[in-house]
Amino acid sequence: MIGYLRGKVKYLTPEYVLLDVNGVGYELVCSGAAFSRLSAVNAGEEGEVYTYLKVSEDDITLFGFSDVRERQLFLKLTSVQSVGAKMAIAILSSMKPIEVSEAIATADVKRLSAVKGVGKKTAERIILELHGKISADELLGRASVSEKSSPRETNDDAVSALMGLGFTKQESVRAVERAKAAGAKTVEEVIALAIRGM
Repeated sequence: MIGYLRGKVKYLTPEYVLLDVNGVGYELVCSGAAFSRLSAVNAGEEGEVYTYLKVSEDDITLFGFSDVRERQLFLKLTSVQSVGAKMAIAILSSMKPIEVSEAIATADVKRLSAVKGVGKKTAERIILELHGKISADELLGRASVSEKSSPRETNDDAVSALMGLGFTKQESVRAVERAKAAGAKTVEEVIALAIRGM
């Protein structure tokens, strides 16, 4: 199994990326985030991507992801009946992992079905099969935080997680304060409410 590659970007198209790893060219079908990361690599420098090799009777495809949590979500999505690898990549190219998690957690069929190629019935099936199986902590690539964590630890963890998603510290602190005032207690609850309020 090929789980990770680091090399020079030789070629980029909307369909695939060709990555030169020590003289061997790997053709990757990438998520939007992975494509953006690799396209931002300067000439002569190396880019990195987490991968999943899918082997079927008539095809072998190497998929690329920006990080481990995006790869984990891809695998969960493809475990859903009628969701293939290409559809899972389309979802991850249209939404951030935390946005997919939130849509599943809140049973937001409309949000998922807005992705090209994902109909209402498929969105409902994704929610039905994955609801309760995906936590915000898991998608943020962290171990679940004990419910016994102090309020300060919960706040700090939530702020760090939001900053990791690209929000400024000031935006993150304000969003966490609003979420706590609304009754959120665990890190997962705080993150979910904070994102909805941003």
